Amino acid sequence: MEGVRVLEVAQFTFVPAAGAVLADWGAEVVKVEHAETGDAQRGIVKAFSHDVASEGTSFAPLMDGPNRGKRSLGLALDKPGARPVLEELVRRSDVFLTNFLPGARAKLGIDVEDIRAINPDIVYALGAGFGHTGPEADKGGYDATAFWARSGSADYVTPSDAATLTHQPAGAYGDSIGGLTIAGGIAAALFARSRTGHASVVDVSLLGVGAWAMQLSVNLALMAGAPLPKPDGGVRGASHNPLVATYRTRDERWLMLSMLQPGRYWPEFCQAIGRADLVADERFDTVEKLMANAEQAGDIIAEVVATRTKDEWVQALSDIEGQWSVVQNTWEVGHDASLTAIGQIAEVVDAEGSARKLVANPVQFDRTPPTLTRGPLFAEHTEDILHELGLSDEQILELKIEGAVT
Repeated sequence: MEGVRVLEVAQFTFVPAAGAVLADWGAEVVKVEHAETGDAQRGIVKAFSHDVASEGTSFAPLMDGPNRGKRSLGLALDKPGARPVLEELVRRSDVFLTNFLPGARAKLGIDVEDIRAINPDIVYALGAGFGHTGPEADKGGYDATAFWARSGSADYVTPSDAATLTHQPAGAYGDSIGGLTIAGGIAAALFARSRTGHASVVDVSLLGVGAWAMQLSVNLALMAGAPLPKPDGGVRGASHNPLVATYRTRDERWLMLSMLQPGRYWPEFCQAIGRADLVADERFDTVEKLMANAEQAGDIIAEVVATRTKDEWVQALSDIEGQWSVVQNTWEVGHDASLTAIGQIAEVVDAEGSARKLVANPVQFDRTPPTLTRGPLFAEHTEDILHELGLSDEQILELKIEGAVT
């Protein structure tokens, strides 16, 4: 996307994550931040009870993750002096990206009609909580509410007898998925513009992303005419297939098996776990018998898996054809050999010159990992951007005195 210019008027993670992905893909992204406070996410100090920044450094994954590769402009959109700056940026941009609510967009003059009046060829992309129209178009939403709670995910993974609701497994969980979705929509819109000359409005809601993530279960519920029964928290896995299940190792780790063709994988799996005798066992010697006696087979597998550690099982099962995985923790994901091999755990240098690591987006072109640069400090590039727009030092000073820029 080299040569594509993106103007982002957004905050938190959902929509800024889309800007980060586009930056990963080579686009030039200018992030407009509130002239006094910046992106509201800069004020968050804890996420899931964890510090979001390292002490004594500007590096903060909460900001650098969804904002890497951008330039920051501190611009007070409510000040008259800021309007010419915004309009010139709009004229120069291919994409306008926002997650502001309808009232704020109207007040600041950044709704679709406002932006299109300045640049009719711009792709306008909006990330909303619950949709661009409908009864909740004016309602704000975060991924905890719109993506997780409303989509059916939270309900489905919370056991019926649970004392508390099961929460998202990570901060910005739905936001990050949604940001990648928006980036894909923008890419398609730019492709369409190059072929037809028509610049689309791209709309993505957190609720819509959550419903899409849950689409199989929602579709099954629609077909059944009722909510799907929740999975029994005490069940090991599929009732008819012992090779679609989780098993605990000797050192209290978990293996996840997902071998959907038990007849194909059963002989090799039995050999790998040191129980080749199970292949000829009259309870399991055909696919039909294995499925009928899946619980007994699962009990045997559980006993065997419990005799070795996670690392021992990784070695024992490394060459089998069937699909399985260790259940990794976050630290292990950050050092995952497959992710590291393709450059998706990418190095980035922070403002103090220290090497850090971030997860890159999962899309690669020509099998080349992106080169990441850190997220901008608040208003770090204001003067550079204004000079590029042709403003003199005197004009910039006047805007600063007015409070229109930072």
